[in-house]
Amino acid sequence: MSAPLTILGIESSCDDTAAAVVRGVAGSAEVLTNIVYDQTTAHAAFGGVVPEIAARAHAEKVDVAVQQALISSDVALRDIDAIAVTAGPGLIGGVLSGVMCAKGLSAATGLPLIGVNHLAGHALTPQLTDGIAFPYLMLLVSGGHCQFLLVHDAETYTRLGGTIDDAPGEAFDKTARILGLPQPGGPAVEAAAAQGDPTAFPLPRPLMNRDDCNMSFSGLKTAVLRARDAVMAEHGGLPEAIRSDLCASFQGAICDVLTAKSRRALKAARALAPDLSTFAVAGGVAANTQIRTALSGLCAELETDFLAPPLKLCTDNAAMIAYAGLLRFTAGMTDDLTLSARPRWPLDQSSPAMLGSGKKGAKA
Repeated sequence: MSAPLTILGIESSCDDTAAAVVRGVAGSAEVLTNIVYDQTTAHAAFGGVVPEIAARAHAEKVDVAVQQALISSDVALRDIDAIAVTAGPGLIGGVLSGVMCAKGLSAATGLPLIGVNHLAGHALTPQLTDGIAFPYLMLLVSGGHCQFLLVHDAETYTRLGGTIDDAPGEAFDKTARILGLPQPGGPAVEAAAAQGDPTAFPLPRPLMNRDDCNMSFSGLKTAVLRARDAVMAEHGGLPEAIRSDLCASFQGAICDVLTAKSRRALKAARALAPDLSTFAVAGGVAANTQIRTALSGLCAELETDFLAPPLKLCTDNAAMIAYAGLLRFTAGMTDDLTLSARPRWPLDQSSPAMLGSGKKGAKA
C-alpha cells in the first residue's frame, strides 16, 4: 500500500470560498478539515448570485480560508504533498481567484499543482466518504448542473443524460424568487413545502414521455409563475398557505422527474456496466430530504445500494477537490503554472454538449 498523501484543496467555482486538507490514499482518505465561507449575505439583496460580487468575495477570502484550513488541521505547508484547485467549470472570476491563489502557493513552495474539474469533485465524493468501488452511477444535481454520470474510474465518465435547460437548484432559486422566499431557494422552498399539499397544483412533469435520461425544468418554473399570478389575481395577494401548496407541488414535480429518470438511468448504466451495484447522489440539491427519500426508495425497489454523502459534503466544498486531486496526483497527473481557469469543462468529452457550445467550448 502506498504512503498516505496530504493534499490541500481550494474551491471557488460559485459562491462558496473553501479550503480543505485531506490525507490518505485512493479509496481511503480522511478529511482533516473542511473550511467553507459562504456568500449568502452578500447576495441576499439581489435574489441570486451576482458574479462580480462573488469574484470579489473569493479574492478577499481564499487566502483566509487556506490559512484557516492549515491551522485547524494542525498541518503546515511543509507537510503538504500537493495543492489541488478547482480549475473549472464555474463563474470565471471565482475560478480564477482560486487558481491564482493555488499558483502562488505552488510557485512559492515548489509544491505540485493539480487542476481539478469541479464536477469530478462531486462525482468522486462517494469514494471519499465511503470508499465505494468503481463503477457506480452518479446523479450530480446542484444549482448549476444536473447529470447522470456512469463513473468508470477517477478519469473516465459516461454521461447518460441530464438537463437540457435549467438545473434543479436553479429552478428552486427562481421559484423562491417568484414566491417571495429568501435565497438560497432550495432550503426555503423545502421548508415551505413541508406545510403544503403536493397535489394542490397539477404542475407539469416535463419530458416524462421520453424514454431517455434527459430532463427539463425551465417550463416547470414558468408553470409556477403562472399559477402564482392566477392566485394573486383571485386573492389580491399570495396567502401563505397557498404559497406552501405551490412549493410542495413544485418540489413534488422535481422529485417525480428525478425519480423516474433515475430509474431509466440505472437501466442504461447496467447495460454498460453489468457489475454496477451502487447509485450515488451529490450536489446541493442532494440535501433535499424528499428527493433523498424518493431515490433511496427507488434503489431499495431495484435492489441497488444507495449512497448520499453527508449534507456538508453535498454542497460545494474543498474536501472533494482535495480528494479528486489526490487521485490525479497518485496517477502522476499534475499541472504547471500555465494552468488556466475554465468556465466550461464537461467530464464526458465524447458526448455532445447538453446546453450548447460557445467560443470557449461545451458548457456541460
